[in-house]
Amino acid sequence: MGLRTSDFHYDLPEELIASRPLEERAASRMLVLHRDTGEIEHRMFRDLPDYLRPDDLLMLNDTKVIPARVFSDDGKIELLCLDRPSNTEWRCLVKPGKKMREGRTVTVGGATGTVVEVFENGDRLVRWDREVSLDEHGHLALPHYMGRDDEASDRDRYQTVFAREEGAIAAPTAGLHFTPEMLADIDHAFLTLHVGVGTFRPVSVETPEEHEMHSERYVLTEQSAKRINAAGRVVAVGTTVTRVLEHLGRETEQPGGMPADEQGCSSLPLRLEETEHRGETDIFIYPPYRFRVVDVLLTNFHLPESTLIMLVSALAGREKVLAAYREAVRERYRFYSYGDCMLVV
Repeated sequence: MGLRTSDFHYDLPEELIASRPLEERAASRMLVLHRDTGEIEHRMFRDLPDYLRPDDLLMLNDTKVIPARVFSDDGKIELLCLDRPSNTEWRCLVKPGKKMREGRTVTVGGATGTVVEVFENGDRLVRWDREVSLDEHGHLALPHYMGRDDEASDRDRYQTVFAREEGAIAAPTAGLHFTPEMLADIDHAFLTLHVGVGTFRPVSVETPEEHEMHSERYVLTEQSAKRINAAGRVVAVGTTVTRVLEHLGRETEQPGGMPADEQGCSSLPLRLEETEHRGETDIFIYPPYRFRVVDVLLTNFHLPESTLIMLVSALAGREKVLAAYREAVRERYRFYSYGDCMLVV
């Protein structure tokens, strides 16, 4: 029998969930998991360069989080802007949905929006009579497990220092630890994947293969593709970077594939097409999976039974990852978006 969703469960005391960031970005702890032996080291994030080789390339997601959560002027309706097909159209989630059927209206900042379509999955297309400024009226959609609304300080801290391409609902949290000073000394390149609300969607089916994965837009420039091909190892900062690179790796791979090592990484180099790559990916990585592009992963600690902990388990092995998580709990690491990080080498 294959793996079940419950096989990726672990117990986490609620007090270990980080609801606020540390004062300094780079002050986080870093659990290092050696996937070949299962050895665990307890280090600080500032020690990351100790694990990098001269020919490593750090890949970062430069998406920028938008304040996508908006409330109606009377406070009765909440909208989460998922996409803006035009300046006056939003595809969004609304609460409560029963008050926002087709033809219903809502007012935000004096602008009136009308629900012109209700999609099968419950999303609404809202058309406004004039443009609504998210910067002026929006709030960050912080993950529910933080147990609080956003504050002014989150506009800075729930954003990487290299964010530049607007469009994400959630932050690529593994990148939150970096400072400009650290990046100045590490060879790095960028891709863009706009993290959607689906990243928080739980796996509610018994087996991972039954889960319907959300789709997200990505861009990888020609320059970044060339640098990936020239790198000795590709170090992915976060699961979002991993998903884009592995999506492209599967598209690039020739029929028959390539041999893999014991941990599931390809033992021969794969060359991406050296052109701009743009599209959407709904890749779902869970064990067993053979990695084609990513060699090393820096990531935060993820929710039990989530698609993200499954991705990490595909790289390092489920038992090793769960053992590392239990060790992190014993050592009182801080978990989730504003928490500490884990390096899988």
